[in-house]
Amino acid sequence: MRKKGLKVIILTASYGNGHLQVANSLYQECLNKGLTDVKICNLYAESHPFISEVTENLYTKSFTYGKQFYKLFYYGTDIIQNKKMLRWYYQYGLKRLTSLIQSEEPDILINTFPINAVPEFRRRTGIVIPTFNIITDYCLHSLWLHDEIDKYYVASNELKAKIHSRGIPVSKVVVSGIPIRHAFSQSYDKQALYEKYHISPEKDLILLIAGAHGVLKNIKDVCETLLLSTDHQLAVVCGKNLSLRNELAQLYNSYSGRFHCFGYLERIDELYKLANVMITKPGGITLTEATATGTPLILYKPVPGQEKENALFFSEKGAALIAKNHDELVLHINTLLQSKQKQSSLQSSIEKLYLPASQEVIMTDILKESENIAKINYSSTIKSPKKKLGS
Repeated sequence: MRKKGLKVIILTASYGNGHLQVANSLYQECLNKGLTDVKICNLYAESHPFISEVTENLYTKSFTYGKQFYKLFYYGTDIIQNKKMLRWYYQYGLKRLTSLIQSEEPDILINTFPINAVPEFRRRTGIVIPTFNIITDYCLHSLWLHDEIDKYYVASNELKAKIHSRGIPVSKVVVSGIPIRHAFSQSYDKQALYEKYHISPEKDLILLIAGAHGVLKNIKDVCETLLLSTDHQLAVVCGKNLSLRNELAQLYNSYSGRFHCFGYLERIDELYKLANVMITKPGGITLTEATATGTPLILYKPVPGQEKENALFFSEKGAALIAKNHDELVLHINTLLQSKQKQSSLQSSIEKLYLPASQEVIMTDILKESENIAKINYSSTIKSPKKKLGS
């Protein structure tokens, strides 16, 4: 298999920002390794833009009043053992994928979302393109699993064991960690960061990550509760949610010097490094970023599905606290910030979950595995020619 001329397609979906962030991290690592023919494809959005937009909105609403709907979908599809019942999902995006493969002729396919059109393509055509799944959470959902996936890359030994218990050989699962931006592992000057963000080093800092869609409910109420009941500083990151940022603007005057509000931050890692405690939703990428910086976590009102399962994993590891309401949130913050020992314990536990250079580990292994698959495929093709595309 040619290396410099390899064509790589990274398939993703925009249900939350995490899958896209992982795709971008892997894309950059491909470039670092000298691979220049690399493409990111949001397969579902390109295949069925209307359906994709509707389902993405439903996903966003799962954080508020759509919880029960998403809970039913997530846990319902997870327990389905009969593969024939999931054929509808396997075919979703298959037509666009087939067209993409015809036009691009990729050597490697990487999934950062459970897109089963990829292994379904192999099953139908017999055409073997090395295919890899990067699982972007700390929990397992059965939609990630398929007999025609060549290798899985996961965040923990526990997740590897769960996959093995579903009949996948351990040799097909690599504990690599979840790829995040290099900035999270870079050294920094803490005093310079305090000055950059106008944050006082004299008071503890609570960092609240609101999410791209303001998925933390009643954020203004949460902020007022924290500012009234504590004497700490509070920094809120609103992302690209301009309406939320405008809503919080009036808190500046009431809590001058203690309240900081930010929009989208390219270097959000710098605030992670200043925070004494961070309040967030337990998405796989945010959790992994916190493992890199050792930031103590409070996971606020995780919704049923991967959020809840991620939160339970971190809680069981002693790497985060879970708050189900305002009162628990304030209690956990006070407990943490009044006890350096508790902070240190959480920090130590979360740092143990960090696996550095994940994208490098993943891409190095993918290139090696792809070469082995190509050799085997070449040998078997000589003996028994593959079906033609579309036959």
